Amino acid sequence: MRRILGPYAYSGGPRDGCWWDETADLPVSEPLLGDIRADVAVIGGGFTGLSAALHLAEAGASVVVLEAQRIGWGASGRNGGFCCLGGGMLEDAALDARFGKGGRLAFRAAEARAVDTVSDLTKRLKLDIDRHSQGETVLAHRPRDMAEFEAEAGHIRENYCVEPVFMAADALRQAGMGGPFHGAMTIPIGFGLNPRKFLSGLRAAAAKAGVQIAEHSPVTRIGAGVVRTAKGCVRAKDVVIATNGYSSEDLPDWLAARYMPAQSTVLVTRPLTEAELQAQGWTTDQMAYDSRNLLHYFRLMPDRRFLFGMRGGLLSGPRAEARARARVRRDFEAMFPAWAHVPSSHSWSGLVALARDRLPFVGAVPTQPGLWAALCYHGNGIAMGTYAGQLIAAPIHGRADIPTAMAAPLRRFPLGRARRLLMPPLYAALRLADR
Repeated sequence: MRRILGPYAYSGGPRDGCWWDETADLPVSEPLLGDIRADVAVIGGGFTGLSAALHLAEAGASVVVLEAQRIGWGASGRNGGFCCLGGGMLEDAALDARFGKGGRLAFRAAEARAVDTVSDLTKRLKLDIDRHSQGETVLAHRPRDMAEFEAEAGHIRENYCVEPVFMAADALRQAGMGGPFHGAMTIPIGFGLNPRKFLSGLRAAAAKAGVQIAEHSPVTRIGAGVVRTAKGCVRAKDVVIATNGYSSEDLPDWLAARYMPAQSTVLVTRPLTEAELQAQGWTTDQMAYDSRNLLHYFRLMPDRRFLFGMRGGLLSGPRAEARARARVRRDFEAMFPAWAHVPSSHSWSGLVALARDRLPFVGAVPTQPGLWAALCYHGNGIAMGTYAGQLIAAPIHGRADIPTAMAAPLRRFPLGRARRLLMPPLYAALRLADR
């Protein structure tokens, strides 16, 4: 298995300190032993893999999920818990240029359906996921960003058929959003959740539907109708790749240089007292992020712990991990100074996946019949990853439900395995633009 980052990125080090692991138990599944047959083999046990397995099994297929570590070990089990719009990073003009207005509206509708998919699943499966927040709020970190919000309002109305809600800077503290912000815009789509509880529910539903789950079963080879692990193999007509930021360059070879892993780092505080909440002026349970390109995202959770995360880590290793965690702590204290004394009891990082065309991919792997892939959600994998799992089941059953913008095959990044060299100048430019 060839991967773009060093071994530390795929070890337990970045995951050590993940708060979610303490909030819900997940049953242990045995590794794959021996040869078995199934209609579909799914590689990856996160939101996409479990959703694909569940929807395929409910449609009558026999399914095996192969997870290299534990269910939800990757980004699905260590994210910020934001179920929201997103999945791609292209603006409307770029979508119109590539796919026409109809293609753009179809993709925007898919973003909204992705959120609904998670909501509908949690209701259908009767899952307690600590749901909260009425949509998602973006906070202006510069005065001029409010004008950009106003300009964006028309696109939001057209794309999602909802009305954004604006708030001036002097009204934020009264709304429980005290901080160094210059106004806000709320899009009333999305909610916060506990990702591990959602994973637990998906796993249980998939197992009940007949899905066989094999943990600690890293795939070593994908051949014609055969997926091999160290101790067994699955013979299946169809194979789904659902590994996202934890993908490899050679499983299959087609994936090489077609995704870019990027780091996101999170901290969670101890529970805050009412006096501490009032001192900072942040009392809302609304999930929020700021208007930076390298954004910060944060929310007060039902147990009154505060979650705060940010993008921008570039290197992998123990020292780089320590620096990333120190940086997120430093930014947390700068944004919420009244909580500088509050310890962050938990901190961790994980990998998201970016595409060169800045759109998620769901579809057939070119020139390899029976091989499918779904990945590159640009940090919005709870909603879009779950929806992508549902979507990828459609063509396997002979339906064509995938929006055109998501079915366009991934293009390669320049520089091949050295493509991470593209990131430092990009991040430097984004930080400069954020001033």
